[in-house]
Amino acid sequence: MAQTATIFAPSPGPFTLAALVLPQASILEVASVLDPLRSANRHLGHEAFRWRITSPDGAAVPLTCGIELPSTGPLATAEGADALVVIAGYRQSQVATAPLIRELSRMAPRFTAIGGIDAGAWVLARAGLLNGHKATVHWEDLEDLAAAHPQVDVVPDRYVIDRNRFTAGGAAPAADLMLHLIRTRHGTATALQVAASFITTAREGSEPQVLPQKPDPRLDPRVAQTIARMEATLDAPDPIATLAARAALSPRRLEMLFRQNTGLTPAAYALDLRLAAARRMVTDTRHPLAEVALRTGFSSPSTLSRAFRQRFGHPPSTLR
Repeated sequence: MAQTATIFAPSPGPFTLAALVLPQASILEVASVLDPLRSANRHLGHEAFRWRITSPDGAAVPLTCGIELPSTGPLATAEGADALVVIAGYRQSQVATAPLIRELSRMAPRFTAIGGIDAGAWVLARAGLLNGHKATVHWEDLEDLAAAHPQVDVVPDRYVIDRNRFTAGGAAPAADLMLHLIRTRHGTATALQVAASFITTAREGSEPQVLPQKPDPRLDPRVAQTIARMEATLDAPDPIATLAARAALSPRRLEMLFRQNTGLTPAAYALDLRLAAARRMVTDTRHPLAEVALRTGFSSPSTLSRAFRQRFGHPPSTLR
């Protein structure tokens, strides 16, 4: 296929998408890729979009929700499609084996475009398919992907299209990406009809994955402001006196407001945020405990382990 061709251009002809779905992917991400295409066919009145599901071994794919997704066969059965998208979630480093990576690299030139959803970007990067391209990944993995693959220009966008590569950070951005595909091939009216079918609106790919949250109207604005600051400084938490000063309060008044609004002291609330982030990192990454501690504001791995055991009833190592 010509490497200058694009799938994001007006075309009345049928378009076939092959999806390589890896074990422990999310059913929501699969649906976000396929259902907009199904809906577009309905509104267009003909089969403008076709798709097929492939898996590493050709068998049904176990998803995170416990459902097994039927597959039409192994990756080789994707040949003949216009584009290939890799949909991956947890444990991509294990389920995307070295032989699969080699086969993906070998087959990539046979598609007009190739992309990745969520951890699919990791799989493409490992195959060398994102070198020299701009790409995105789920916001929790942005720093790690950039560090592991410096040849990739990693950005925090919802989705990215760079020449014949496309990536999306997760399920909702994948739906935005598919709406963009529908719009570029079949017009704005069809894309709007599809979006209306799902009671949603498409967001631009250049928008950030994580937008500042609107303050909870049930919270005192000063508590909401302090919580936002806590979430932004997990790796270097502010002392309570500093947080109180930022909110133009005394530490005692801030503590009283926190107890009234959350049932916790500011210190306890901040600790819960940091431990939740540490638990997610321990579960979802292979970072050494020392790095997890550093990223979540603990002075040492042993300090993190003690707090972790007290909060969750077991040490971090049991999750691995």
